[in-house]
Amino acid sequence: MGSPKKNENKGFFAAMTSGFSMFGSAMSRSVNGLIAYEGVEVINPEGGKEDAEEEAQRGRWKDEERDSYWKMMQKYIGSDITSMVTLPVIIFEPMTMLQKMAELMEYSYLLDQADECEDPYLRLVYASSWAISVYYAYQRTWKPFNPILGETYEMANHGGISFLSEQVSHHPPMSAGHAENEHFTYDVTSKLKTKLLGNSVDVYPVGRTRVTLKKDGVVLDLVPPLTKVHNLIFGRTWVDSPGEMVMTNLTTGDKVVLYFQPCGWFGSGRYEVDGYVYSADEEPKIMMTGKWNEKISYQPCDTEGEPVPGTELKEVWHVADVPKNDKFQYTHFAHKINSFDTAPAKLLASDSRLRPDRYALEQGDLSKAGSEKHSLEERQRAEKRTRETKGQKFTPRWFDLTDEITSTPWGDIEIYQYNGKYTEHRDSATSSSSEVDLKSIEFNPWQYGNVSTE
Repeated sequence: MGSPKKNENKGFFAAMTSGFSMFGSAMSRSVNGLIAYEGVEVINPEGGKEDAEEEAQRGRWKDEERDSYWKMMQKYIGSDITSMVTLPVIIFEPMTMLQKMAELMEYSYLLDQADECEDPYLRLVYASSWAISVYYAYQRTWKPFNPILGETYEMANHGGISFLSEQVSHHPPMSAGHAENEHFTYDVTSKLKTKLLGNSVDVYPVGRTRVTLKKDGVVLDLVPPLTKVHNLIFGRTWVDSPGEMVMTNLTTGDKVVLYFQPCGWFGSGRYEVDGYVYSADEEPKIMMTGKWNEKISYQPCDTEGEPVPGTELKEVWHVADVPKNDKFQYTHFAHKINSFDTAPAKLLASDSRLRPDRYALEQGDLSKAGSEKHSLEERQRAEKRTRETKGQKFTPRWFDLTDEITSTPWGDIEIYQYNGKYTEHRDSATSSSSEVDLKSIEFNPWQYGNVSTE
């Protein structure tokens, strides 16, 4: 079954440019003026140094540093760079991967609507739109900090949701997360796998995401597409996520398959998402279309995937207003994640907000951010040596390793499950809470893990 048909008038320019062969970079830079179509972003998939000055003016790189970074990165071509600790702080954003996991909660109201929905196919429209919604935030080209083993992130005061994530393994880097409100529970185990390709990197989302809708006990499983980060060193850095996203209702067998179009020349196809909600018998029921950086709409369809006569496209989700000219391309919700306003009254000392390198970068002090990052990494190595010398093993405090292993398109992953202990901790802390300046808490991810003798 193909993707929904496009409006022919809307797709004229994309149809025209799709037949072009690859031109040189000079042609790609001048073609906008030639055809008087200034609204199209020209993307050069090959990169090139010609964009270096413009990128440097945006504050990402200094020309004199560019070649040295390129030489450093070349030796890692073909490698998984997830665990590298020598990356310069200039490529980071003031957020950790644990916080980035929480960004899926920005449009959590869509899961609330899915839980309340009686139509099993429309339910998947709401739920899959929630899964798409985070890609607007994921297009940021900055790298989040790798969490320290035992590091956590907590979020409260958002849509009645309690969210907790924890770094459960250092080698390989793995995170686990749990969120819950009156409508749903969300559980994820994530083990990002990367491959450096020179001036670009592929990011494989090795993980398992499960959402349970409480009203009917429906369990949804999500498999997202990979992400490609282009022009890491030379050219304007940009992100694409080509491929299929599949969300399956494990309770009924219904599923939604959405295809993220790859970005072509002149930006054709970029951001576009098309697909269908299928019954357990693999009959299309609802078509979905839109752009992951703008909005998603849906329309009932027949068994051939054509719109049902007398129906029309209805919008299910659109991007909220965002700050203009934000240095790190943050949304309002991303700023909220870094704020102590979303923190519980008794914040764990292992929380990402408290990391001194993250905070220094947020304040614009790159020198201090770099030195604090190096200090944390050295301390983490020292803690590991101490455990190994004493024959001790670190295990997470809030998530337990299960016997389950899940297969993904990019490899297998061990599953961690929320153990409920944090809920007990939070309730206890709330009942005995007193006013504390959260910013004054010293970051310490090591005191919370369970250390036992092997």
